[in-house]
Parts: sequence; structure tokens; C-alpha cells
Amino acid sequence: MNPVRIVVPETSPRVLAALRRTATVLAVDPRFGPGTIEISPDRQVAMLTVPVKGDAVGKRAVAAVRDLRKRILPLAFAPSPVKPLVGGKTAENVDYFDAVSSPAPYVLAFVLGLTLILLTVVFRSIVIAAKAILLNLLSVGAAYGLLVLVFLHGYAADFFGFQRVYAIDAWVPLFLFSVLFGLSMDYQVFLLSRIRERYDQTGDTTDAVIHGVASTARIITGAALIIVAVFAGFARGDLVMFQQMGFGVAVALLLDATIIRSVVLPSAMQLLGRWNWYLPRWLDWVPRVNVEGPAGESAPAPR
Repeated sequence: MNPVRIVVPETSPRVLAALRRTATVLAVDPRFGPGTIEISPDRQVAMLTVPVKGDAVGKRAVAAVRDLRKRILPLAFAPSPVKPLVGGKTAENVDYFDAVSSPAPYVLAFVLGLTLILLTVVFRSIVIAAKAILLNLLSVGAAYGLLVLVFLHGYAADFFGFQRVYAIDAWVPLFLFSVLFGLSMDYQVFLLSRIRERYDQTGDTTDAVIHGVASTARIITGAALIIVAVFAGFARGDLVMFQQMGFGVAVALLLDATIIRSVVLPSAMQLLGRWNWYLPRWLDWVPRVNVEGPAGESAPAPR
């Protein structure tokens, strides 16, 4: 058990009474245990040390410290203007989780929004742009799911030589999203450029998809295997955070370069047909950007 330390910068009778009330409440709380109160020699600071049951990064301990800060301490110190400070290993983990996860929604919104705009401009198709984002999120989601399955639930952990943990390191999900989204989008744009180039020449979506996949499959798979080999080296390390990072990137890229790029994407484009190249009329003002090929080349009528 890792202790939580509640510190108050005052030792007046009112504050000490509130600290003792907190100790009494936590002593009967099954998530905590009996605590001890210490006062500094100059009697300026008092500290209550209480054990927190469970792993320092586990859900139970983290939830207990969050509840301590948001509910238990405000109630115990309600008559006093003093705001107690909560420290300890579990409290540090809570602060770290919050610092890492708080900006995540803004990062996701910025990356996804900017990607949608740029791909719509480049390929002049909102369907292509949205589909590229969804397929990239599919590979990222697969990585998240496999991380939970292997590291939290222990499936095949012994086979890979990984450690089973109580929680995924807070920085790993955001790191995986950034790296996987960038690499996957690189493969995506490379493949779609070949498809669009062929479509501009023939106007046939089926032929364009076949040509694009056939001309890029070996390059994309080879490039992905190099990255997989690199991150597999991280996964073979002893630090569990690098095991999570290496395994997540390696397995997601392997799935992305094989199943998603070679099966899911071509199948989706074949099913959508001419709708792949749909651009709303209110977006006709979007400038034409020629990724490759002669400028001003117009596409034949789709079929």
C-alpha cells in the first residue's frame, strides 16, 4: 500500500480538528486505513499520512484519491478556509494522468479537423477524406484494444514476454495516436494518389482501385515491415512503458498495411463506386490541387 499525505499549512485548533475528522473518516473507509498526524517542529505545518489500498496506478487507488480531493476533504474542512494539499505516489499519478489526458481532446480535434480539410482539398472529395480518417482511427482503435487485451487482461502476455499491469501508461495512448495516425496517413495518401491518378485517366473507379493497390502494395508493406521491426525492438525491452509503445505501434501498422490498406479500403471504394469522388456543390470553391500529373487535366465522366 502506498500512503497518501494530506498537508495543511496551519496548526490552529480548528484546522487540527478538521484533520482529525478526516483521519477518523478514512480509518473506517475500506479504500484507506488508519492514519497518523504529524506536526512540524515550528508548528506551522501539519500532515496526515494514510495508506491507500491497491496499486498506486490502479483504478481503485486512483478513484479513492480523486474522491478524497473532491468530496471527503471539502466536507471535513468546510468550516475552515484552509485548503489541504494531497500528495503521495498515487496523488502524483492522478496529477500526471490529468496533465496528459486533459489536452487530448484538443489534440484529436485539431489533427482530425486539419486532416479532413487537407485531404478534401487534395483529392476534391469529402468522402475520400472522411474514409481515410475513419480507417486510420480503425487501426488506432485496434492498437488500443490489443494493448488492453494483452497488458491489462494478460492474454498472450507470457507468449510475448510482456508484463501484466494495472493500467496503461498515460502517455502511451496519445503517443500511439500521433505516431500511428501520421504513418497510416502517409500510406493512405500514397495509395489514394495512385488511385486518383488512374481515375483521372480512365474515369473507372474499379480499374483505379486495382491499379492503385497493385502498384503500391509491395512498397507500403515493405515500408510498414521496417517500422514494425524497429518498434518490435522496443517491445522486447524490459521497461513496460516501452513494451506497450512498441507492441502498439508494431501490431497496428501490421494490421494497417495488410488488412486495412489491402482489403478494407479497396472493398469500401468498390462498394461506394462513384460516390468516392463526391464533393458538395457548396465546396466547389475549393481550389484544385494537382498532387501529381499534368496541371489542368480533367477527369472523364465517371462510370
